[in-house]
Amino acid sequence: MSTMSAVVYHGKGDVRVERIPVPECKPGELRIRIDACAVCGSDQKTFNSGNPRMKPPITMGHEFTGLVETVGGVVKGFRVGERVVMATSISCGECFYCKKGWSNLCTKLNPMGFSYPGGMAEYVIIPEIALKNGHVIKVPPEVPAEHAALAEPFSCAVNAAENCMIGTGDTVVVVGAGPLGIMNLYVAGAFGASKLILAQREGKRLEQARAFVCDRLVNTTAENLVEVVRQETAGVGADCVIVAAPEALVQEQALGLARKKGRVCLFASLPLGKNMLTIDSRAIHYGELAVLGASDSTPRQVQKAVDLLSRPGSPAGRLATPVLPLDRIADAFRIMAERDGMRVVLKP
Repeated sequence: MSTMSAVVYHGKGDVRVERIPVPECKPGELRIRIDACAVCGSDQKTFNSGNPRMKPPITMGHEFTGLVETVGGVVKGFRVGERVVMATSISCGECFYCKKGWSNLCTKLNPMGFSYPGGMAEYVIIPEIALKNGHVIKVPPEVPAEHAALAEPFSCAVNAAENCMIGTGDTVVVVGAGPLGIMNLYVAGAFGASKLILAQREGKRLEQARAFVCDRLVNTTAENLVEVVRQETAGVGADCVIVAAPEALVQEQALGLARKKGRVCLFASLPLGKNMLTIDSRAIHYGELAVLGASDSTPRQVQKAVDLLSRPGSPAGRLATPVLPLDRIADAFRIMAERDGMRVVLKP
C-alpha cells in the first residue's frame, strides 16, 4: 500500500490519473479509504478554465465518502470501518462568521480538493482542523456509498431551504433541472413544501427530469413560466423561487415568479465577468421581496443532508449516475458537458 491511484490536477486542461504515495496519517488526523466520489460542476470548470485557488499538482474531488481506515493516535470519537462524509469547505473556527455559526462563510475557507488533497483517490487524509471544527459526519451503514457521496451537494440545497425559510404548505419553484435543481426540489419537499414546480427548457435535462417527482414540470421553451406559476397559485405567485440555472436572464426573471413577501434564492453562481444583473427594484420594493443567496453549507447542514439521504424515497439512486471507475475521469467530464448523466460518481 505504498502508492495509490489519484486524479491529479496539473493545470487548465491537464488532469491526469496517476500513482502517488498513500498519504501518512498523523496523530490528529483520519485516513479514509474512499469508495465513492462525485464529480462537481466546479471540478469540470477547473479542468476547462483552471482555478487560481488550486496549486498544482493536487488531488481533486470534494464530494466524497469512505470508510475510516486509520485513526490518528489522539483522535477521539471515530472507529475503523465507520462511513463518513464531510462538510468539505474547512473553516478556521475563529473568524467573525465562524463564531456566528456561519462556517460556510468563513473568511479563511480551505476546501478539500482545493487547499487540501481531495477524494478522487483511493485514500484521503482528513486534516486535524476539520476534525476539531466538526466537519466530519458519520453516515449510517445502510446508506450506499454512491448515495452518501451526494451528501455535500445535498447539504447546499439544505442551506438554500433554510435561508429561504421553506415550510409547511409552501409553493416552491425551482428553475433548472440539473442535479442541483433536483436536489433543491427534493429538499424543499422534505422541508414541508406542498406544491413543487420544476422549470427547464427543452433538451436532455427536461427529459431526465421526468424521472423525478414534482407537481408540475414546465417546459419553458414551449410554456410561459410566469403564466404557469400564476395559474398554479391562483394568481398569487410562489412562496419561494430557487434559481439553480447559471444564467443571468433567468435570475432576473425569477422576481416575476414570486408572491409579495416571497423569497428568491440565487442558488447557481454566475461566471466572473458575466455576473451582473439588471433587476426590477420596484418589484422588490413594493412587493417586499427577499432576494438572497446560498453558498456552500455547514457541518450541521451536512448532517441534515445525511438524514435526508437515509430516508426511503430519496432520489439519490436516480441522481448518482453514471457510476464510473476512477480512471475514467475524462469520460466523466465529457458526460457532464454533454448532459448524458446526472451526478457522475467515481469509484476507485
